[in-house]
Amino acid sequence: MKRLITILPLLSLLVISCHREPYADATVDLNPAYVGEYVRFASYSTNASYIEWNMDDGYTYNEPVVDHFFVKPGAYDVRLSAFGDKGGISTAVIPMEVIGSIVTIVVEDIDYEGTLIPDVEIYLFESMGDWNTGDIDLAIGPFYTDNYGEVTIDGLDYKEYYVDAFLDMGAWYYANWWLGDDENDTYWIETQLLTGWEYHTFYAYVGAYDWPESKKSTNAEDLRKGRIHWSPESRQLKSAVKNHPKKENKTSVKRENR
Repeated sequence: MKRLITILPLLSLLVISCHREPYADATVDLNPAYVGEYVRFASYSTNASYIEWNMDDGYTYNEPVVDHFFVKPGAYDVRLSAFGDKGGISTAVIPMEVIGSIVTIVVEDIDYEGTLIPDVEIYLFESMGDWNTGDIDLAIGPFYTDNYGEVTIDGLDYKEYYVDAFLDMGAWYYANWWLGDDENDTYWIETQLLTGWEYHTFYAYVGAYDWPESKKSTNAEDLRKGRIHWSPESRQLKSAVKNHPKKENKTSVKRENR
């Protein structure tokens, strides 16, 4: 009986000493990264029964190795949590810097090749639905082209944007609104997918148009709202606008430095 009493405390001590708390440890292969660029996160956590990644952008994962890209630029705190089988939790944080995409908008008269237009007002809409409304409160901007007819915009998301280009010339105006071959044609207004690791150029070709009625009762805001595809005013204006053959309007080259 004395022998049994001696062994039991020893067994309890062994069980306690074998239990270890989880430890979260992680690495990342690119930091900073560009929007749209896959980044590999790897967990080297120990004593964990399972793990969870929180990417700080609404996405979570449970795999030890994760390939993930960010849509929006900014600072992110990527958290790896390691959970032990006894309820312990350990967390590692990777501060991430994500660099936005960049695009140069060049405005050219579609009927006069090489005629680049300064002082054009540019808005970027994030969806075709927003562009259709003509509501500039839903857009990014305004931006204005320089003396060479271009403007560079950075810090953008990994996505396509819809370009609004307008310049009031007094008795007439420049716009890129009426160039499509049909009511669903987005070729002249939709940028390429703006990857972060490339420099993008988008040619916003514009046409010259007379104001549809007395300038006293018409302005750019009215015209924008009138371009909605199902609007009678939009169809009436487009019926008098000639269609143009498509020109190359998108180029992209790789950024030299991160």
